[in-house]
Amino acid sequence: MGTFCAVSLNRSEQALFDYVEKHPEERHFWEQKVRSFAAGHNLHAAADRVEMELWYYFRERSSQVPTLIELARQNGLQRTSMRNLAEYWLRLWGPVRRPVPKTPEAFG
Repeated sequence: MGTFCAVSLNRSEQALFDYVEKHPEERHFWEQKVRSFAAGHNLHAAADRVEMELWYYFRERSSQVPTLIELARQNGLQRTSMRNLAEYWLRLWGPVRRPVPKTPEAFG
C-alpha cells in the first residue's frame, strides 16, 4: 500500500502519511505543528487538535495532490477520522515522556 507504518491507518490516513513522508518540507511542517500542539496541551487535547488539523489538511490537499484527488473522487469528502495518524505522530514527534521511577514504598 505505501510506506510501512507501525499502526493501523485508514486509507485516507495512509495516503496522507505517504504523501508527507515523500515530501520533506511537508514532513518538517507537520513535525513542527505536532510538537507545538503537544507542548501546549495534554496529549488527549493535542491529539484532538492534530486530528482536526489533519482533516482540514487532507481536504485542502485533495484538490491538489493526484493520489488524494483520486481517493476523494472514489470516497467523496465525507468526514474521515485522522485520529490514528494524529496519535502516531504525537508518539513519534511529541515530547519524550519518561517513566516515573518506582519508589521502594510502591513495592509494599
